[in-house]
Amino acid sequence: MSGHERYESPLGTRYASREMQELFGARKRIGLWRRLWIALAEAERDAGLAIPDEALAEMRAAVDRIDFERAAQYEARFRHDVMAHVHTFGDAAPAARAFIHVGATSAFVTDNADLLVARDALHLVLARIGDVLRALAPVAERYQALPTLAYTHLQPAQLTTVGKRVTLWMQDFVSDAEEVRHRLDALALLGCKGTTGTQASFLDLFGGDHAKVRRLDAAIAEKMDFPRVVAVSGQTYPRKADALLLGALASVAQSAAKMASDLRHLQHLGEVLEPFEAEQIGSSAMAYKRNPMRCERIASLARYVMHLPANASETAAQQWLERTLDDSANRRIVLPEAFLATDALLILAANVAGGLEVREAVIHQHVRRELPFMATERCLMLGVTAGGDRQALHEVIRRHSLEVARAIAEEGAPNDLLQRLAADPAFRGADVAGVARDLDPLHFCGRAPEQTLEFLRDVVRPLVARLDDAPPSEVHV
Repeated sequence: MSGHERYESPLGTRYASREMQELFGARKRIGLWRRLWIALAEAERDAGLAIPDEALAEMRAAVDRIDFERAAQYEARFRHDVMAHVHTFGDAAPAARAFIHVGATSAFVTDNADLLVARDALHLVLARIGDVLRALAPVAERYQALPTLAYTHLQPAQLTTVGKRVTLWMQDFVSDAEEVRHRLDALALLGCKGTTGTQASFLDLFGGDHAKVRRLDAAIAEKMDFPRVVAVSGQTYPRKADALLLGALASVAQSAAKMASDLRHLQHLGEVLEPFEAEQIGSSAMAYKRNPMRCERIASLARYVMHLPANASETAAQQWLERTLDDSANRRIVLPEAFLATDALLILAANVAGGLEVREAVIHQHVRRELPFMATERCLMLGVTAGGDRQALHEVIRRHSLEVARAIAEEGAPNDLLQRLAADPAFRGADVAGVARDLDPLHFCGRAPEQTLEFLRDVVRPLVARLDDAPPSEVHV
C-alpha cells in the first residue's frame, strides 16, 4: 500500500520534527541494539571470554549496515524481532555469529536502547524548552512596563504589565527545564541483568566470579556513555521510570497549554495575537476571521500528552513479579508518541512566542476603561487615613462601582466612578480628586516591571546559558 492508502500518524506527517522522529526510527533503534551487542561482546572479552579480534572487527564494520528486508524475513519465520536482528547481524558479521547476544535476554537490547533514546529525546525536549524561553524573553523585556489589565476569575482585578504576564508563562517552563534536567540526572541504564534480573547467566559464563559480572555491568554503561546502571531489577528496567518520564513531559504540556489558553483569551480581547501569515486562511467560510489556530493546536496536543502518564502508571503497576509482556505493545506506542507530541507542541510554542503581536492601543483602551475601578483601593486607603471606617468606605465603593458598571454596560456612559466617590460625604477629607488627576496606569502596577527584569536577569538568562553549555551527549562505541 502507498502512504495514501494506509494510516500514518499525524505526529509523523504533520507535527513532530525530523530530529525527534529519527530518534524513534528503526534505524536509530536497531543501530543501538548493535552497539549494545558490540559493547557486551567487548566487555565479555575483557572479562576473559574467548572472542576473537576478527569477530569484533566484523561487528564494528557492519554496525550501520542494516538489512531491514532480511530482518523482516527472519521475523516472519521466528515471530521474534530481537532474534531476527541477531541473525541479521550474524549474517553481516559471520565471524561474530556465535558471540552475539551471549548471556543476554531481549530486554538487554530493547530496554537499554529505549533508555538511550529517552536520554537523547529528553535532551532535545530540554533544548526545545530553551527555544521557548529565548523567544519569550525579548517580549517580556520589551513590554516589562506596558500596563495591562490583570484578571482573577477572568474578571478585571488590578493592573499588571504585559511583560510580567509573560514571565508567568516562562516560570512554568523554567520549572519544566529543572524537572527534565532532574529526570536526565536520575536516568539509569538497565545494564546486563539477565532473564529475571539475577545475572545468573553471566555468573555461569564467568565461572561464578561475581566481581567480573559486576564489572561487566559497569563496563557496558561506560561504553554507552551512561553514568549509572539500575542497582536491582527484574528482567526489565523498572517501568516506574516510564511513568516518571511521562510525568515530566505532561508537565511541559501543562505549561504550553496554559500559555496557549491565555493567548486565546487575549486574542479574543484583541490585545495579544498569535502570528498570522500573509496568505494564511483563518476560516474556509468566514474570510475575515483570524483564528488562534496555533494555540488551539498546542492545547490539542497538550491534552493528549497530559493524559499519557496514567497509561504509564498502569503499565508500571501491572508488571507482575519479575516481568510480564503486556507492557511491550503499549510502550511501543506511548513512549514515542509522548515525545513526538511534546516536541511538536514546544516547536509551536516557540513559533508563537517569537511572533506575538502586541496591540498596545487596544490594551491602553481597556486599561483606561477600567482604571477608575483599579484606583478605588488607593481611595480606600486615603479614606481610612482621613479617619473613615474601612468597612463603611468599602460598602460605599462597592455601591458606586456596581452602579457605574451598570451605566457603562447598559447606557454606554463614561466611567465617572472617582468623581462620584469624591462627591460622596463618606470620603470627606480624602483627596480622591487627586487620585483622579493622577491616573498614570504604571503607578498601579506595583513592582511588575522590576519583577520582570529581575526574573530575566536572575533566573532565565542563567538557565538558558546552562542549556547552551550542555549539548546532548552522544553514544560513542
